[in-house]
Amino acid sequence: QVEQRHYLVSKAVEEVQKIIQQLTAEISYKATRFQAISNSGIHNENIKVLAPSQFLITVPLRGLTGYRECQVRHWRYYTVHGAKLLSSVRDPEELHQWLEVEQFSKSLQQWHETDVNIEGDLVPAKVLIIFRELVEKSITSCNLSSKVTVLESFSSVVRVAVETSESQVEVELVPAVEIPTCWPKKARWPRCLKRWPSQEKVQCMKSLGFDLLARSSYHWQLCFSRAEHILMEGLDEDGGCRMKCFRVMRQMKEDVWCAGNKPVITAYHLQTVLFWTCEKYPRTKDWRCFPEAFLRLVQKLHKCVSQHFLKHYFVKNTNLLKYANTSDLDLVASKLAVFLENPVFCLD
Repeated sequence: QVEQRHYLVSKAVEEVQKIIQQLTAEISYKATRFQAISNSGIHNENIKVLAPSQFLITVPLRGLTGYRECQVRHWRYYTVHGAKLLSSVRDPEELHQWLEVEQFSKSLQQWHETDVNIEGDLVPAKVLIIFRELVEKSITSCNLSSKVTVLESFSSVVRVAVETSESQVEVELVPAVEIPTCWPKKARWPRCLKRWPSQEKVQCMKSLGFDLLARSSYHWQLCFSRAEHILMEGLDEDGGCRMKCFRVMRQMKEDVWCAGNKPVITAYHLQTVLFWTCEKYPRTKDWRCFPEAFLRLVQKLHKCVSQHFLKHYFVKNTNLLKYANTSDLDLVASKLAVFLENPVFCLD
């Protein structure tokens, strides 16, 4: 059953990827600031499967290279039309930051224009307004209206519904500045004296840098998809059962604990639980016995969901469940508690 689920998700990813690649190629043709996503199969780092019918796809931005972190200054807030707000809205959260065009040693002239830039700041909300218009126009010019529909959104986030041969998938399309040259100071990782992952893997992951996503009005969101991909890829080099645990936990989440099109707990939350558990139990012998290892993971998940608190793996002051619906979390916690009382049926 796990293999069947994996096959169906892989098929959906391939279909969605093909459609979004066509769409982003057209967007890139219309506006060179946006880059088409590559066609590298299910392991494409631009695609995150959060649930069987919920994907997140990052669309790289072109023409911003040579990034450097800068000193924090007194930040300005504005409307998307450029009018200054009289009082600051809020400071960036741990996973968010401002971005100035001057932080790049090379930048296309288009990033200095007022359609995306206010007094030197690159404003995500402005980038998203342009991107949304391009998505709408490109759906028509690519004759994809029967397969792709832009969904209404209360914020400037761009969501589309994509029809696949099996079902409808909701996709969030997110413009992203790829920064493959450095590791952000906010990600104080790895923590001292940790045995997992190995130093070699840590260096490899940090050498791949990070991304900044346009997912809110003023602040860009840190994202570590390349590092996470490397960490997942070599998870069982010692012959352990970590990936099996992850796959079964994912299936149980989708079938029993937290089903639905927009689950409160996503595959990304499960992946984070897995990373923390691997760090706490770094030894090969901790991952030899599947029932034991699986129960440890579920217990960790239950604790996080019950407390409404799951630390981001790289930026630990961030709670990934901060904005989740608490009654939904409590319902999942109760289902996990029932399972932990009598877990035998899943561990055959």
